[in-house]
Amino acid sequence: MPPLRVLVAEDNRDNRDLVSDILVGMSHIPILAENGRVALEKIEADPPDLVILDVNMPEMGGFEVCEAIKRNPATAKIPVIMLTAQADVDSRVTGLGLGADDYLAKPFHPRELIARINTRLRAKEVTDTLRHQREQIRQTFERFVAHEIVEKLLEDPSRVELGGAETVVTVLFADLESFSTVCENADPSTLIDVLNRYHMLLVDHVKANGGTVDKFLGDGLMALYNTPLPQLDHALRAVRTALAIRAALVDFHRQLDPLFRLDVNFGINSGKAIVGNIGTPDLMDFTAIGDTVNLASRLQGLSSSSQVTISEETHRLVAESVVAERVGPRTVRGREGPVTTYRVLGLR
Repeated sequence: MPPLRVLVAEDNRDNRDLVSDILVGMSHIPILAENGRVALEKIEADPPDLVILDVNMPEMGGFEVCEAIKRNPATAKIPVIMLTAQADVDSRVTGLGLGADDYLAKPFHPRELIARINTRLRAKEVTDTLRHQREQIRQTFERFVAHEIVEKLLEDPSRVELGGAETVVTVLFADLESFSTVCENADPSTLIDVLNRYHMLLVDHVKANGGTVDKFLGDGLMALYNTPLPQLDHALRAVRTALAIRAALVDFHRQLDPLFRLDVNFGINSGKAIVGNIGTPDLMDFTAIGDTVNLASRLQGLSSSSQVTISEETHRLVAESVVAERVGPRTVRGREGPVTTYRVLGLR
């Protein structure tokens, strides 16, 4: 364990020096305060890794300092060990009720204090690791995933594979038809506004159906289903997303200048892909890679006039719930042989 900063608040100089010597012997850095007021000022100015508080101190007692530490969101997670000559049950209950993590009666044996310090610091390390995982999950998912999914992930961060793992997923690609042509005749600021409005429409429906917006691709996007949480009906969720967006375009287009009333074309495929965080430790992107993703992109390229084109594998998963017509075999760029596809007409 690397050296950590431990604040010691104790009005008795001998006791303060004793605890300080113990911390130095443990290779930690003691920060000393002779009373509660000074202790709280130092804690709030530069939060330490651990606080050791004497209960009876002038100006501000240990109970008051502990209460202030736990009340402040910036310091609430700092573990607190209370030192006191008051060994009665009521004093212990008071300290623990105010949020103290441990309670040690005076006089204490140095070995016992060392054990209590190590226990608190190990617990803090575990808590900090869990907090880091939760923050990583929030940063990775909350902008592009339904709030309910993020909350489930935060309940058990270990359910998220932060490395690459082979997973069965359904991949949806959506793209605006003829957007490049529109770009030639539109004011850039107006174009960005319109594009953002289309993106909001797409994202709202992806999230409403439990999908994860993987990335924006200029005038389109890529979404994943069955990750980061499993979904038994992942293929159907993707198809429902596409159909919901297509249906919403009718009212959505009424809000736009005719120049910007564009179709949205879809390609959907299901299968195995490598899913996880790809990039560097400082800049990671949760995504999926592999042939399943590539084929979904190619299927989107085969669509026109807001068609929803799905693969044979996706059709197999949704056949009982979806009305679709078989199209193919069709030539797909990057494939040696022809591919059978289906055009979704609606839900049964």
